[in-house]
Amino acid sequence: MGALRKPQDQPAGGGAIGDLRFRSLLSMEEWNALPPQVRGRFSKRLANGVTVVYVGEVVETRMSRVGRVFAQLARLVGGPLPTSADCGVPAVVTVTEDVATGGQIWTRLYARKNGFPQVIHSAKCFSGRTGLEEYVTARVGMALTVHVEQDALVFRSAGYFVRVGERRIALPAWLAPGAITVTHAECGEGEFLFVLDVVHPRFGHIIEQIATFRDATP
Repeated sequence: MGALRKPQDQPAGGGAIGDLRFRSLLSMEEWNALPPQVRGRFSKRLANGVTVVYVGEVVETRMSRVGRVFAQLARLVGGPLPTSADCGVPAVVTVTEDVATGGQIWTRLYARKNGFPQVIHSAKCFSGRTGLEEYVTARVGMALTVHVEQDALVFRSAGYFVRVGERRIALPAWLAPGAITVTHAECGEGEFLFVLDVVHPRFGHIIEQIATFRDATP
């Protein structure tokens, strides 16, 4: 993905060490407003090859007709949007350190009641004008801003782009699904809530997915 900013504190040994990358995107007041469990999940870096696993289930998925169209079109660039409205099905998220870029590799698996499960791959890189980008292919990504709202960690899209060398070429609005918001909220007893919300500027809410997760290994 080109020359991305690498954190100076590199992984060592075989487990997690302190990670300031997400914390640096927030003010100290915002960071301290998060529940300790949320801060813990976003302040550890894993040694190369070690993976954190979260298991849970999809509670609800709602998609309008326009949302279904965008979800299918998005398969051309890695399929980052849910394509099934099944609920009550298992879901698994894995996070692995990407030492080569100084980022993280995220893999999401959503089972289906009928048919093959959907697997979504993305890479979070601590670079760009907002300090955080998420790639769904080696060249296609979106800038993200990070916020704390009602004790939850919130990621908001801040533009979609195609990377050509060191340049980021903005995607035209008609190709973009709209504003994406991802919310990570603590539920208690080791469980957290994941909410994906996609709002199109013309068609309104087109996709909403709610899932609950917990650490596979407490």
